[in-house]
Amino acid sequence: MKNKSKSTPLAEKLVAGAVLMGAFFSANAQASEVRLNYAFFAPAQTFPAVQMEHWAEELHRRTDGRVTVNTFPGGTLLTAGNMYDGVQSGVADIGLSATSYEPARFPLINLAGNLTGIDVDSTVASQVVYELLQEFPADQLGLENFKVITAFTSEPGYLHSRLPVTSLEELQGQEIRVPGDSTEVLRALGGVPVGMSQAETGEALQAGVVDGYVGSRETLMDLQYARSVKYITDYPLTNVVFVAAMSRQRWESLPEDVQQVIDELGAEMAYFAGDYLDNHIETSLAWAAENHGVETLTLSEEEAARWAEKLEPINEERLAKVSEMGLPAYEFYSRMMELIESYQQP
Repeated sequence: MKNKSKSTPLAEKLVAGAVLMGAFFSANAQASEVRLNYAFFAPAQTFPAVQMEHWAEELHRRTDGRVTVNTFPGGTLLTAGNMYDGVQSGVADIGLSATSYEPARFPLINLAGNLTGIDVDSTVASQVVYELLQEFPADQLGLENFKVITAFTSEPGYLHSRLPVTSLEELQGQEIRVPGDSTEVLRALGGVPVGMSQAETGEALQAGVVDGYVGSRETLMDLQYARSVKYITDYPLTNVVFVAAMSRQRWESLPEDVQQVIDELGAEMAYFAGDYLDNHIETSLAWAAENHGVETLTLSEEEAARWAEKLEPINEERLAKVSEMGLPAYEFYSRMMELIESYQQP
């Protein structure tokens, strides 16, 4: 009868220890991996979605692959109407939306978008907005339950039209598709504002249902609107502010080193989004001019002054309304203009 080998007490302890260490490192590796879902309401080719993809790639790279971000553009996870509520309830870890879609929630932030006549490109405006959101208290901004990941803006909206508009008289009676915060603005200038979704606008332009639209100029190429409009009036109207946010609870659950990388990316992404859009707009304008003969029309100084005179009461009314809510509207506006001047310095 053969002797059976017996494990010594020391060997048994070493085996048990190895099993425990293996389990520990396996659990620790899993704990160090972070997966985030990032939602946006517009299509993947739009500039906010391009920013979203770039942010996801940079976070993955800078954390050595520990953080994986699943992106959901085009309203596939959350839509504009439920973006921030969806983030708070945990449907998505991060949501990117235009604050103008929820005016009651973000009255102070929206001043950075709905004040007219401010001649500023997206690169400058985006950096300014991000800095304002760092400087003003979260409860004044409507962000007390959120961590801001980044923020940026479109360029100001411009009037795009079938017929040339270089005066208030030429705009009279024209039916123009506008975002919500431009309704009063267009009406004050004598146009007829028409509310419709971006998805409906292309068909409405082609069918002649509307005479033009107010929006950022990359839409000429990205959405092929240059097929229907032939003129851009070079006067800055309202802007669109985008904020990417995470719930406070989800933010606090992240490892500190991941939080640090996300914080480092905040200002960088504001600049990236603005710079990308400004360059893309130049490409769009050149494409629209070459392929569809779209022209940019400049108002005379006297005519621009007439437009400003019509719109100044709207700016004052909007500032006063937000101030009456107990919010620092005039301080916000003053600081915004200081920052614009600072960033525009060569």
